[in-house]
Amino acid sequence: MIKILVHSFFILFFAVPAVWAAPPEDNSNAADANRNLEGQVNSVSQFSDIKPSDWAFQALQSLVERYGCIAGYPDATYHGNRALSRYEFAAGLNACLDRVNELIAAGTNDLVKKEDLAVLQKLQTEFAAELTTLRGRVDTLEAHTATLEKQQFSTTTKLNAQIITAVSDTFGNRVGGDRDESRIYFANRGRLNFESSFTGKDLLRVRLEFGNFANSNGASQIAAATGTGMTRLNFDSDSNDTLFVPHIRYYFQVSDSLNFVVGPTGIGYTDISTTVTPATIADDGNGVPSLFGSYSPLFRRGGGGAAANWNISKDFVLTLGYLASSPNVPSASSGLFDGGYNALAHLAYYGKQGAIGVAYSHGYSPGGVVDIAAGTGSALSNAPFGNNIATSNNIVGAQGFYRFSPNFQIHGWGGYIWANAKNSGLSDISNGRGGTDSLFVNNGDNANVWFGAIGMSFPDVGGRGNLPGILFGIPPRVSNSDVRQDRDNAYHIEAFYRYRLNDNISVTPGFWVILNPENDSRNDTQYVGVIRTTFDF
Repeated sequence: MIKILVHSFFILFFAVPAVWAAPPEDNSNAADANRNLEGQVNSVSQFSDIKPSDWAFQALQSLVERYGCIAGYPDATYHGNRALSRYEFAAGLNACLDRVNELIAAGTNDLVKKEDLAVLQKLQTEFAAELTTLRGRVDTLEAHTATLEKQQFSTTTKLNAQIITAVSDTFGNRVGGDRDESRIYFANRGRLNFESSFTGKDLLRVRLEFGNFANSNGASQIAAATGTGMTRLNFDSDSNDTLFVPHIRYYFQVSDSLNFVVGPTGIGYTDISTTVTPATIADDGNGVPSLFGSYSPLFRRGGGGAAANWNISKDFVLTLGYLASSPNVPSASSGLFDGGYNALAHLAYYGKQGAIGVAYSHGYSPGGVVDIAAGTGSALSNAPFGNNIATSNNIVGAQGFYRFSPNFQIHGWGGYIWANAKNSGLSDISNGRGGTDSLFVNNGDNANVWFGAIGMSFPDVGGRGNLPGILFGIPPRVSNSDVRQDRDNAYHIEAFYRYRLNDNISVTPGFWVILNPENDSRNDTQYVGVIRTTFDF
């Protein structure tokens, strides 16, 4: 009997060279085997991937049905062609040795011959080191598992984080001034995303954030120093490194073609749809460094609310969403439906080499919080009737990209805004030179704003993960208005190079020029330089 047992065992584990292909030092499968193997099977027919025509069928049948020392996987398979490590062989041999001891104890020692015992003793001696190591690994694994179960943060939650640091400065006289008021500064922003899934098809994200790019009132420090938001960085938010929760988002599917996104705070258009730009171009820490150059200003609006994404077909996705500016405030001119809001309809087509989308956004901003150009254009384009006049806006935009080769891609976007004054009165209107004039605004006055940009980038040029790129654009400009329009066009010219140090760290030097800042040729040209370092983990 023992000779048959040993013979069967050796047929299974030594007869096929590919089975013995795993290097002796590769013991990473030992823990996986202990973790994944199911209990002893009683019949070879329990293995769904074993057929009578298999060359080792009889040997396996003998080991399973006569000696009971073969275990299967939880999915009722044996994986007979999978590579075997010496540790796994030692574990299998040990199981069969235990079975022999049981047979001997049961009074079947008349079936055991001395030469068979000698072979088994030789095998046991040869694999003594592996058996000892395996026992030690199992003990260590059990101890680590117990520690993890006791000290783990969560069984469903993982942490994704991004830390951005930047050294930046601008050159050029302040808008409307006669000297350069900016200085070199070193600031940071951090985001800690706790992401949980409860069904495997949903995702709850809770974000903690801190930073010190902004003044105590939340305004960009670089914009305050230069007098224009056109110099802003893509990540210049938060003040005093105060930790807060700016974002809560829950995504869930109801079918293969329909999913929903809901959240009470910090949900932007970029959280319910895509900007239709190449991968990482729109990322704060790894894409275009400037605020204007990252993606279309149309997508820079949000709050709290809900959205639905419908996959009309494999390539077409329709997004419909509604986001209130301050849904958590129950006072007048606030709340989910009585305060500021933005609603989006976005249809996007995704092809093999690129994508294109057309979007429509309708929004309303109460007096005091008007910013229809999302801080990316002139002060007049952000509030064409002044900040204290309630303003509605309708925006149409198109955006897309095309990848000509793995190392060259082009993207672009543009849009047009129709703004309407919703009440009358005197209002402080930007004069393009860093000041304001008091002008009268009539209910129903109109203003039109347009913007656009085109960029080229070169993935992996200079090394895997690197991304050089250039961008040219026209920041939002009031081209026609019943109250006041911008004098000139501003021009945004930008170049950057993301250098990937490793999978977790990148360094991006960036530089851009703003001609005619605040859409006024009387202002000095602004030059912005930044060295951004990003840590993703």
